[in-house]
Amino acid sequence: MSTASSSQQIKFGTDGWRGIIADDFTFANVCKVTRAIANYLETAYSKDRPVLIAYDTRFLADQFAHTAASVLADLGWTVLVTDRDCPTPVIAYNARLLNSAGALMFTASHNPAPYCGIKYIPDYAGPATPQITDTIVANIEGATDQPPSGSNLDKISTFDPKPEYLKFIYTLIDVERIKSAKLKVKYDALYSTSRGYLDTVLEHCGCETESFHTYRDVLFGGGMPEPKGEQLIELVEAVKKDHADIGLATDGDSDRFGIVDEQGNVLTPNTVLLLLARHLSKNKGKTGAIVRTVATTHLLDNLAGKYGLQIYETAVGFKYIGEKMRETQVLIGGEESGGLSVIGHIPEKDGILADMLVAEAIAYEGKPLSQLVAEAIAEADGPLYNNRLDLHLEEAHKAAVLDSFTKNPPAEVSGIKIKEVGRKDGIKLYLEEGSWVLLRPSGTEPLMRVYMETNTPEKLGQIAQYMESMIADLKPVGV
Repeated sequence: MSTASSSQQIKFGTDGWRGIIADDFTFANVCKVTRAIANYLETAYSKDRPVLIAYDTRFLADQFAHTAASVLADLGWTVLVTDRDCPTPVIAYNARLLNSAGALMFTASHNPAPYCGIKYIPDYAGPATPQITDTIVANIEGATDQPPSGSNLDKISTFDPKPEYLKFIYTLIDVERIKSAKLKVKYDALYSTSRGYLDTVLEHCGCETESFHTYRDVLFGGGMPEPKGEQLIELVEAVKKDHADIGLATDGDSDRFGIVDEQGNVLTPNTVLLLLARHLSKNKGKTGAIVRTVATTHLLDNLAGKYGLQIYETAVGFKYIGEKMRETQVLIGGEESGGLSVIGHIPEKDGILADMLVAEAIAYEGKPLSQLVAEAIAEADGPLYNNRLDLHLEEAHKAAVLDSFTKNPPAEVSGIKIKEVGRKDGIKLYLEEGSWVLLRPSGTEPLMRVYMETNTPEKLGQIAQYMESMIADLKPVGV
């Protein structure tokens, strides 16, 4: 594979590079990207610090990881590879604990089975900042895709990251309180890296647990390793059938959570963030800022006001939340796509901890989860209703929409006046009575994502219709 053609195929998104296995995600390109990362490491760390490598349950992920290890060993780095597939938050925690030069994580997160990916996690245990990823991307062009020589293999060893991570997690949750609640839990691993982790924690906390799909299947049972409604049908049925207190799941690399209440409702990430912000403040007496992305519910702003907490809004991507966690005291930070972290934890999203904190909230309150959700929403002056349109637009149409909304934003949306236009990430229209609309183009697909939030389902439908029509009218001639 020539250097030029392969470089053009490697595109870094909000969280590393992902591609289709055997198409652009090849061993040659893994060698190239690993060398690009190594070039960055040379400028940031000394070689007496090890580089950690982990991988998820995908096809060939373990082989890609071992190839990267050989490339780094060739370059004189000491490399520690996990002894089995591993959750992203676990390798991130160990990257900090072991005073490493950071970690390479081979994962495509919640993407379908044909995908794999690689991301670099610095020693501070959170996502790499844009400055770091920009440097790595700039290094790709000059990096070779030659296979490793296989020398210096004595510099590679395996390690078990699990014991230290579990020890740490038990300091963040009230194990005895959860034990006393004797919760009945259903856990769907979705063939992910959380098997052997989340079920172990549940057992340690005295929960009566039934687990599903706790083995490696590179096809993820024919579905996707994404803890959303259509993937959680079996979990919902199990919760309802046995009158369980809660259903728990994670995505493929266990950095995102999935929660089912005792009635079989799959909770949205927005709802879980609200529930846990309230729990940490009200029940555990914790304090600090609430941090959310531009696409995440403003109910968090209302709750912050009730508890006298600072609220911060960031661009989309957990790296921006992680950055804020490293700068100031953050009670909880999260995004509507299903990632969160909390005070005292690493600045990286963690689905295992998120799941356990919801179990802990039930244990503290002694109430059904559905009731806790209703109370949290009411306390934040909700409900508010959310929607997201994924509009397939050609690049020229996408550009025309952004240009129009940037230079000449509308004065109103569906009869509601716009009071402010935000440009932190895409274009966000803040409407007069607390509603908002966010237009955010995908960087990797011909998509314009339109997020919206308002106070009635009817108004949500009207705003969606209005935005779709307005965007259609901005289609350039000939597109």
